[in-house]
Amino acid sequence: HVVSRASVCTWPGLYRARRADTVMLNAVKEQGHDPVVKHSVHTLVFRSLKRSHDMFLAHEGQSVPENELALKQKIACKVRNEHGLVKDKASKAGAEGRGLAVQGTHPHPPGMALLEHTSHQPISKHGVHTTVEEAAARDKHMGAGLADATQHSVGMERVAPHSQALVLSRGTQQLVPRKALQTMRPQWHPPWKLMRVISGHLGWVRCIAVDPSNDWFATGSSDRTIKLWELASGRLKLTLTGHISAVRALTVSPRQPYLFSAGEDKQVKCWDLEYNKVVRHYHGHLSGVYCMSLHPTIDVLVTGGRDSTARVWDMRTKACVHTLAGHTNTVADVFTQAPNPQVVTGSHDCTIRLWDLVAGRTKAVLTNHKKSVRALALHPAEFCFASASPDNIKLWKFPDGNFLQNFSGHQSIINTLAVNSDNVLVSGGDNGSIYFWDWRTGYNFQKIQTTVQPGSLDSEAGIFMCIFDMSGCRLLTAEADKTVKIYKEDEAATEESHPISWKPEILRRKRY
Repeated sequence: HVVSRASVCTWPGLYRARRADTVMLNAVKEQGHDPVVKHSVHTLVFRSLKRSHDMFLAHEGQSVPENELALKQKIACKVRNEHGLVKDKASKAGAEGRGLAVQGTHPHPPGMALLEHTSHQPISKHGVHTTVEEAAARDKHMGAGLADATQHSVGMERVAPHSQALVLSRGTQQLVPRKALQTMRPQWHPPWKLMRVISGHLGWVRCIAVDPSNDWFATGSSDRTIKLWELASGRLKLTLTGHISAVRALTVSPRQPYLFSAGEDKQVKCWDLEYNKVVRHYHGHLSGVYCMSLHPTIDVLVTGGRDSTARVWDMRTKACVHTLAGHTNTVADVFTQAPNPQVVTGSHDCTIRLWDLVAGRTKAVLTNHKKSVRALALHPAEFCFASASPDNIKLWKFPDGNFLQNFSGHQSIINTLAVNSDNVLVSGGDNGSIYFWDWRTGYNFQKIQTTVQPGSLDSEAGIFMCIFDMSGCRLLTAEADKTVKIYKEDEAATEESHPISWKPEILRRKRY
């Protein structure tokens, strides 16, 4: 009986629907079946809850019984996947020497005649490692009579069935227990202290360059001048004028008597220090130039600036060899090195680019940083570098730019990085904070808050650049209070007077 919805909405329709239900109920009774009793939803829900309660209450708190067949299949799959290469070798070695180890100078193949000093002995309960150590200790007392046994040093050492390692004679394969992850203890470094404050500029000191002979250093400032200072005494030697805006980058050539400077006036100049005058100009940048680097082996200069490009210049002909385009914001820092990739740039677009200098193209783009990358630092001995951003300091490995680790804790806009050969990494912040890190572990062993010179505002406590001298024992900082500060290691400090306050942490997988 099908009753349409339109017919039910009227009184005759309701009567017909009720009449159809009565006819169906009578038909069910005639067939001998009990009619279905209609219950409310509330009653049905509580009945379902009661049935679930009665079903599962008896097994509450009990573990699910193991399926032996599934457990065997799981172990078989794990053995095949993880130990498939050496599974047969281990079983063969256990069948040949069931619970026996050859005691002597070297392992012996089956069927070989034993020497006088060689005997069969049950393997020790500590496994094959103890047996090898016992044999090595016995070698020291044997003397020259062991030369014959050395000739038969081929084949495999016999290991017990319960040994945890399979060791082959010539070190071709090893199956050793996996070691647990451990945190490395940081290296102790002496603390640094302020040695000298040099004042002479009339504006912010934006950049520093140290002479390769370690006799003098140069500073560039917002007062449009370049000053040369004696490193030992801090005495002013020379002042160079020629820029019409702030000087933002300096570098000294190790092969020629040249000093290169760049500024916000879009100019890149080459100064001849024998005549103290400009001998070359490099034209091409469309906006201010903020960083530069001189190639260590060829006469090539790389500069970067606000026009989002890094330009490669031939130092002698003044020609622009390459325009390295790809960044979408200001190129804040650049460095060069002899092996590939020879040029690395960091930008305000939050990326780091590794460049192929020959082709003039990007080799890799590192996008791990979430904020502007303002500083880069190349390690003088290891094949890796560091980059700084307000979110983190990150370590990278050449040549592909693989991520190594994070240095977290410097909550500031980091303007500069510097690292020396003693594995001391220094980061300088826009708020005047200087953090000293252990390069290998990322442990922050010292924090310094710079003090502005008298007459300056507290807001002028900013670190624009820091650099080590050629010995790595002096740290020079260019600051916003118009001074240059020189720091040195505390010679009286020892590990007892300044211990490392370090505690190992539980290693967890982190995503950066």
